Amino acid sequence: MPQKTIELYDLGHAAYPPIWDLQKSVQQRIIDEKRAEQKGEFKGKRLDDLLFFVEHPHIYTLGKSGREEHMLRSVMELQQLEAEFLKIDRGGDITYHGPGQIVGYPILDLDRHFTDVHKYLRFLEEIMIRVCADYGFEAHQIDGATGVWVNNEKICAMGIRCSRWVTMHGFALNVNTDLRYFNNIVPCGIDDKAVTSLQKLSGKEINSEEVKERIVFHFQEIFGVTITPKGSLQEVEQIIL
Repeated sequence: MPQKTIELYDLGHAAYPPIWDLQKSVQQRIIDEKRAEQKGEFKGKRLDDLLFFVEHPHIYTLGKSGREEHMLRSVMELQQLEAEFLKIDRGGDITYHGPGQIVGYPILDLDRHFTDVHKYLRFLEEIMIRVCADYGFEAHQIDGATGVWVNNEKICAMGIRCSRWVTMHGFALNVNTDLRYFNNIVPCGIDDKAVTSLQKLSGKEINSEEVKERIVFHFQEIFGVTITPKGSLQEVEQIIL
């Protein structure tokens, strides 16, 4: 059986809305090609699964099941913080994205892997647990709370959207994140726990490129795939759009 392949695109620093649009375009193309193949109407090679790495400017995103009152600042206050607020289509409550955070968007056809969303989330969590272990920190899951925790503080938030077994959105790992921005929200709707980062835990700045390498290594190991580095935002747009 051939090894499953995921193409990796590091999108660098990019605003949230265009990357959200890109994810939707990729997800829809994978869905359309799968439908056509099932009908015997698709000839040629379907688009591989993709993984995007990106670092966003300051933004707060609210998932479909989230509550707006978990945003603790007004529009004017957010403008002063040079931060945006956006309602989006993933699961989960409110979270923060910003500089120093590694955001990963796996766009996978789970028909190629396993059709179990809960298992998919647990696999993503296990990747982050192993990454934390690489840096000497024991991370864990909490029953009923998606994400990864160290010392009862959240280090990685997760939220996904799945349509016809094709995923989008993903995880946000705090590496060198300015944690003060989390003071403006009730993170993920949980008001009795704090957040942390690899930098806070280690007391020093962490090499983000090295962290990405560790994520890729453990992703391959846990999902049983080969991840192939490809290119930039411009290159993936040429393929998809």
